[in-house]
Amino acid sequence: MEIHHIIRVVGVTKSFTLGKLPVQVLRGVDLSVATGEYLSIMGPSGSGKSTLFNIVGGLDKPTSGRVFIDEVDISQLDAYELAWLRNRKIGYIFQTFNLIPVMTALENVTLPMIFAGMNSDHAVAKGRGLLDQVGLGERFQHKPSELSGGQQQRVAIARALANDPAIILADEPTGNLDSSTGEEIIALLQKMSRERAVTIISATHDFKMLSVSDRVVWILDGRIDKIEAREELNISLGTIQERHAAPHP
Repeated sequence: MEIHHIIRVVGVTKSFTLGKLPVQVLRGVDLSVATGEYLSIMGPSGSGKSTLFNIVGGLDKPTSGRVFIDEVDISQLDAYELAWLRNRKIGYIFQTFNLIPVMTALENVTLPMIFAGMNSDHAVAKGRGLLDQVGLGERFQHKPSELSGGQQQRVAIARALANDPAIILADEPTGNLDSSTGEEIIALLQKMSRERAVTIISATHDFKMLSVSDRVVWILDGRIDKIEAREELNISLGTIQERHAAPHP
């Protein structure tokens, strides 16, 4: 059976100028992501992980190379076309939740639908349904300040699903959460991925994310160091956990 690749990254480089010095952040990255895949991008700070993540999501442009989403070269789109694609094809989840503080949970979730032109009654009904699915049906009228970090991240997941995206990009989605809340959010993302066949790409430092990933892309110094499938990961994870384990008294 032929695998459909929803994302293809071809020869992507990215350079910035820092003062007068050029800094190369990505040094020729090639990556294909299958439809419905759960992919984690891991790497130390400064490795280029977040830059690659932003380029895949159309939030940043490569210096050279190309990014295809459903075989559309997004570097060729104008600002309006790119905004249209991001609004309808991609859902974003951020470490800092990025909810609008003056809006209720429901208003935050329905906002992308309103932008996409959905009638407000439909948007409200769909928003209530999504909040039910993430376990926040009773809290739909609460503002972000009245919700815990984990609840805010659930609202962010519901918002990311608002326009039935093909892709969800999750940037350190457990970064601001305690360990057990982080586990709940990871399980919820995995459930949503399976139920909706959504492709999830997560940039993460959280080793708990690896157990639900189909593949992990390790970035080092602006290049892909290695790509491991889940069955290979168990060996690496065991080594990592042993390395980090406290010595016996």
